[in-house]
Amino acid sequence: MATKTRARSPILETVHETAKDLERHGFITKREMAKYDLLCLTPVPRYDSKAIRTLRKKLAISQSVLAAILNTSVSTIRQWECGDKHPSGPSLKLLHLIDRKGIEALYIEA
Repeated sequence: MATKTRARSPILETVHETAKDLERHGFITKREMAKYDLLCLTPVPRYDSKAIRTLRKKLAISQSVLAAILNTSVSTIRQWECGDKHPSGPSLKLLHLIDRKGIEALYIEA
């Protein structure tokens, strides 16, 4: 799964692309590639309860709609917004994508 994440600078973008090629051809391991990811790519920010609620309200969508978009349960969204749980993994990346590009970024025309 290829994820397009912004590099911190044009030089680091080039370094990261080179490292991806080296990994693809078996010259470096996935573990070594993870080090290049940390070095070169801008990390996905954490979203606290207030940020999630603010994002959802900015998009003018309900908890149910956000849950459907993120392929999670309404109770999970509720727990995030109450601060009982925090998003991670794919949900965190999707929240960040939606925050930067809007919901439209998730739609793929067939």
